[in-house]
Amino acid sequence: MTAVTTIKTRDRDAILQALAAGVVPKTGLRHVQVGRAAEVGALVRDIDRICDGGAAIRFVIGEYGAGKTFFMNLVRLVALERKCVTIHADLAPDRRIHATAGQARGLYAEAVRNMATRTRPDGGALPSVVERFVTECVQEAAQAGELVERIIDQRLAHMLEHVGGYDYATVLKAYWKGSEEGDEVLKASALRWLRGEYSTKTEARQALGVRNIIDDDNVYDSLKLLAAFVKLAGYAGLFVVFDEMVNLYKLQSAQARNQNFEQILRMLNDILQGSFGGFGFALGGTPEFLMDTRRGLYSYSALQSRLSENAFATNGLVDLSGPVLRLQSLTPEDLLILLSNIRAVFASGDPAKNLVPDEALPAFMEHCNKHVGDAYFRTPRNTIKAFVQFLAILEQNPGTEWASLVGRVDIAPDAESSSADESEGETEGGDEDLATVRL
Repeated sequence: MTAVTTIKTRDRDAILQALAAGVVPKTGLRHVQVGRAAEVGALVRDIDRICDGGAAIRFVIGEYGAGKTFFMNLVRLVALERKCVTIHADLAPDRRIHATAGQARGLYAEAVRNMATRTRPDGGALPSVVERFVTECVQEAAQAGELVERIIDQRLAHMLEHVGGYDYATVLKAYWKGSEEGDEVLKASALRWLRGEYSTKTEARQALGVRNIIDDDNVYDSLKLLAAFVKLAGYAGLFVVFDEMVNLYKLQSAQARNQNFEQILRMLNDILQGSFGGFGFALGGTPEFLMDTRRGLYSYSALQSRLSENAFATNGLVDLSGPVLRLQSLTPEDLLILLSNIRAVFASGDPAKNLVPDEALPAFMEHCNKHVGDAYFRTPRNTIKAFVQFLAILEQNPGTEWASLVGRVDIAPDAESSSADESEGETEGGDEDLATVRL
């Protein structure tokens, strides 16, 4: 087995804690990444297109536990290395792309709070991005002998062409004034507006003198303004990651679903027609979210026609050029390498400290195959959790024989997938048509 480079204790603990809980670690993804080279390459080409002034949108489709979140986090890190700004958020019942009661603004606020750059990969990068823009304007004004406000106006002139651009420019100038005058309250108010945290126009007008706020009805326009702004601040573009899109599929109201699908259609049209540059999306969801003709994206005919897959991509042939990217299953060989990488993480990259020998890995996989079948590598989350727990027992109980322990490991299919299937037929007082009627 190939040895892994030395791993810091902090990274080791963060990776193992996340994997043991069945979630994606925020750091150290390179230590456990395996397979899916073609899919990663397709998204990297998208990011390169964004950096060149183009645009891209991808629907990353995979079963529960198949590794969608891990995959998109990995691609997000690639975008950071390419000098893009990234924002990301998970959709939830209180966070949607379109809404009328603050849910869309909540999604925007959560995404911008998670803003990351190469120097601030853990989020909270909005103040540094705004500060970089202001600092460059001040330096340019000093070199040209111009007023700073005039330089800011010149740089932001292009943004005034977009919906909401005037207020955006006013808020950025307010931040500069706060910096010049040492007014921390004004700076904080400007950042709060940019994060979409004002809930009323009156409060924003009193604090900043603007008439509008980032609200449910202009979230997508605000994302486009943010993409234009980060390019003015010297970054390559904006990459947006929205995960758990299946929450739109779960909406009980057909009207609410269609309004969200209309917004997705608008995003898709803008990007595929090249209407806006330096901007990209990765949207993660399950096959039901995409293909269900009653509640999924395919229930909206305009989206179905745009997202239908290549009819020639059959019998093992794949097409990675369309907007839909299906995550291929990990092969047993990929999973073997993944288990080997996790073993190396436990050993902090030192092969001499491995808790189990090489023959333990195929033995563990054989045990998983008997209990779960081929789902153990199609949706590997529970297999990974069980393997981390298996190694944790061996680490904390020296002298325990791994062979005797393997047979006692309980592996089950991913619970989220089965629960989602069961919930498909349920209704909770929505406006769905009745499935059956008996007299």
